[in-house]
Amino acid sequence: MMKKGISSAFIALVLLFMYFPILIIAVYSFTDAANIGTISSFSLQNYITLFTTEELKDMILGSLLLAVGSAALATILGTLGAIGSFYSKKRTRTAMSVLNQVPVVNADVVTGFSLCILLVVVLGVSKDTYVPLVAGHVVLSAPFVYLAVIPKLKQMDSSLYEAALDLGASPAYALFKVVLPQIVPGIVSGFALAITLSLDDYFIATYTKPATFDTISTYVVNATKGSQTETKTALWALSTVIFLIVIIVVVIMNIAGRNG
Repeated sequence: MMKKGISSAFIALVLLFMYFPILIIAVYSFTDAANIGTISSFSLQNYITLFTTEELKDMILGSLLLAVGSAALATILGTLGAIGSFYSKKRTRTAMSVLNQVPVVNADVVTGFSLCILLVVVLGVSKDTYVPLVAGHVVLSAPFVYLAVIPKLKQMDSSLYEAALDLGASPAYALFKVVLPQIVPGIVSGFALAITLSLDDYFIATYTKPATFDTISTYVVNATKGSQTETKTALWALSTVIFLIVIIVVVIMNIAGRNG
C-alpha cells in the first residue's frame, strides 16, 4: 500500500512539473498582465491581438504551411525508406537502421549549420528560395517517420506482399493495396510527429530561413528579446491554443485507435 502511494505521488509530481508551467501561461493569457507574476483582471486582449495582428497571422500561417509541406515530404521519404529497409537483406537493413539513428541523436544545431554550409555555401542555393529551410525540416523529420513506420511493418505478416505478387499483382499494386493499408497508423503517427518537430524547431530554421521569414520558434525567441509587450503577451495565447489543439488531436487519435 505504501509503495503504491509513493508511486502515485511520484507520478503526480512529474505531471505537476510538466503541466503546471503550461497552466500558468494559460491562466495569464486570459488577463491583461504585462508580466507573469503580477495580478491583473480578466481580459481577452491577448487572443484579439493574436488573431488580428497581421504580423502574427502571417507568422502562424507561414509556420503551418512549412510544417505541413515538410512533413508531407518527410512522411513520403521516411515511409519509403522504412519499406525499403524492411524488405532488404539483413546487412542492408542493419546499415540503414544505424544511419537513420544518426540524425535522430545528432544535435539540431549541427544539422542546421551543416545544411547551411552544404546548400548555401557549397551549392549556392539562396535562402530566399526556402529550399534550405524545407530541406532542413525534411532531414529533421524523416528519420522519425522511419521510426514510426518500422514497428507497423514488423507487426504485419511479411508474406502478404509475396502472396500478392504470386497472385498476379504488380509490385506497385501490391505496395499500395496490400502493404500501405497495413501501416497507415504508423504513417499518420509519423506525419503528426513531423509537423510537431517542424513547429518546434529553432536551430535549423535559424540557419536556413530567409531573413524576412519567421517560424513560431524563431519569432518567440526574437520577441522575448525585444520590448514589444503586446506581442509578447499574445504569445501566451498562442501557446495555449497550440496546447489545446495538441490535446484534441491526441484524444481523437486515441479514440480512433481504440475503435480501430
